[in-house]
Amino acid sequence: MTDQTVAATVPTAVDGPTAPGRLRWVGRRVGAVTAVLPAVLTDGAVLAFALWTLLYHAALPLGLAPSVTFRTWLVACVVLALLAPPLRWWWRRRVGRAAPGGGTPETAGTDRGPGTDPEVEPPGRTPVAPRRWTVPVLFFGVVAAITAGLAGTPAGDGLSWWVPASAGAVAAVGAVLLTRRTWRVTPATRPPTPAPTATQSAYALLVSGLVAVASLLIARNTPDDVYYVGRSVWVAQRDVVPLNDFLFSENVLPAMASLPPTASIEVFAGALGRFLDIHAASATWYVLLPVLAVLAVLALWRVVQQWAPRRPVLAFTVAIAFLGLVAGPDAALGTFHLPRLYEGKGMFVSAVVPLMWYYLTRWFDDRSPRILVLIVALSVTAIGLSTTAAIILPMLAGGAALMMTLVGRWKAALAAGVAAVAYPVGAVIVTQVVLGQGTATGADAIVYDAEYTYRRTFEVGIVGVIGGLALWCGPLLVRRRTPALLAAGGTLTLSVLLVPGVLEWLAALTGISVVLWRVPWLLALPALVGLLCTVWLPTGLRAVRALVGVALAGVMVASFAAFATPMWSERSWVEVHDRPTWKLPQHRQSIVFWIDGLDRPDGFLLAPDTIMRTTPIVTSEMRVVLPRDFYLVEYDLTSQFAKDRLLLTRFASGAPADERPTPEEVAGALERVDVGTICVYGGNRYARQTAGELGYVEFASRRVPGRSGIVVCLRRV
Repeated sequence: MTDQTVAATVPTAVDGPTAPGRLRWVGRRVGAVTAVLPAVLTDGAVLAFALWTLLYHAALPLGLAPSVTFRTWLVACVVLALLAPPLRWWWRRRVGRAAPGGGTPETAGTDRGPGTDPEVEPPGRTPVAPRRWTVPVLFFGVVAAITAGLAGTPAGDGLSWWVPASAGAVAAVGAVLLTRRTWRVTPATRPPTPAPTATQSAYALLVSGLVAVASLLIARNTPDDVYYVGRSVWVAQRDVVPLNDFLFSENVLPAMASLPPTASIEVFAGALGRFLDIHAASATWYVLLPVLAVLAVLALWRVVQQWAPRRPVLAFTVAIAFLGLVAGPDAALGTFHLPRLYEGKGMFVSAVVPLMWYYLTRWFDDRSPRILVLIVALSVTAIGLSTTAAIILPMLAGGAALMMTLVGRWKAALAAGVAAVAYPVGAVIVTQVVLGQGTATGADAIVYDAEYTYRRTFEVGIVGVIGGLALWCGPLLVRRRTPALLAAGGTLTLSVLLVPGVLEWLAALTGISVVLWRVPWLLALPALVGLLCTVWLPTGLRAVRALVGVALAGVMVASFAAFATPMWSERSWVEVHDRPTWKLPQHRQSIVFWIDGLDRPDGFLLAPDTIMRTTPIVTSEMRVVLPRDFYLVEYDLTSQFAKDRLLLTRFASGAPADERPTPEEVAGALERVDVGTICVYGGNRYARQTAGELGYVEFASRRVPGRSGIVVCLRRV
């Protein structure tokens, strides 16, 4: 036998896997990683930011520099990332041994074994709610949605808000009873929700990547940025957390009572910019914002995938379209998504709320300690983003806990409630007791009634009707058992809050009127809007059901496009650029950088209000007379401090002739405020002439970039 013959008789398998086999193995591994990647990214981000917030809060009384806290956080994250795989392996082994009857890690760590649930009634009846109960709930839900959408429109002129509020309350109570009964008669299955496939997760990752790219090109000029981004700029340039006022003074005057220093995201952005040696605004808008966009989209995907009874990808697509197409200048959820994610409240409503509903669903299904840890971490993350968490999370967790208590799981409800609200509420209480901060002082500290609150978030007309259908009919469309039960709890909570007089009563009781218009945030509304296209039809033809779902999705998206204001519209106060930009009007940004480079005397800068509002976002070294008039309420609008600044701002901004302050009034205010430099537009001849008469001389001028006119600066001699 020749060597060639011997070689030919040896099986190829002994030499290792064939090339097609290796490719299939690699494909399976890539698919498995892709399928779990959204969960890994979002869970990892929650744990990492919770750790940052805890370190930041611990560093506040110690006076540690943000750069030190940031480096400590980085080291801790690296160490925990290295320890995660062995700890996960150890936990799986421990849980696998502890599981009843040799159960799997998925069934271990719960208080029931595989196939048993002592808290569920034996399934002896059909799990489908009786039609005679479902029809009235749907009827009242539709009535509430239509009348709520018409309220505030010419078609609904004279319609009392009691009509949608009463119908919505009846629908919400009916949904609670239906979902409770369905939960008790439907046997638990394992897993209760199919895991996302690699293709589904890849689609969600692709959408999140596209949204991240869009975040670099969309710029919304938000007045709140003077505080949020200005705080980051202060931290980056000075390596100090400003516990006192940093807008009107050099960290000397008392801080704004309505903004206690519990939020950590602005300090994180400033420390990140300092660490990377880039401007804090660039760190916020070029580095942090795209990451936040990815996480917000994936958070929405996770709750949609968990709650959708069918067609989760289609529902997710509709939810994303709702956020993109329903924005505008006021308070629709789209305005708090991509254009404002870097503001903590935007990330709270866009990512924390969907994730909290997801974690609560998993907790009540599995009661795994790991999920409870994630709930605690998410609550810490929430207060690190916005103090709104201390108001919204108790409402959210309360609605969920109520429903689980109704089905007998009061221990699980209590554990979840404490885990979700203890740290946020405790942090706010500490700031109120120790620092005397956290009140609702604000220029808009008024109570928005239920009708106006609904209109601001849900919109009016056909878009408002769709939002109402998602609110009051959504619980009947969500996956049975726990998802439907929790959705019904959220609907009941919000329906009670939308009853006339309830918000006013809460405002009088708690003094938090300034943020009560945010109560609709407790519900994952975009997810419920997306689930409207998953409605089930009593037909055996799957193709017909799928076609109807696609048609419903198309109708909803078309309605959003036709009757709402998209996120990228100028009516949403948004500009779209062809390259990454700061979220500022470019000519104002250029003017402030130019003024900052001038040889100016000591003292405050007086300029038109838009320029002064831009200055703290560019630099913390150049102090301006009035960063934003909204914040003057913190210092008493009737005080000389406030009056001088408002008078000078009218003077520099070019007020009409009948509102111009006299030269004598200007002279007194200039001296009391200590204004060293005055910069005005060339067309404001009264300001230029008056400033010259009062001893200021022109020393620099330049054309307004991209516009007609010039900017003239005068300095005190």
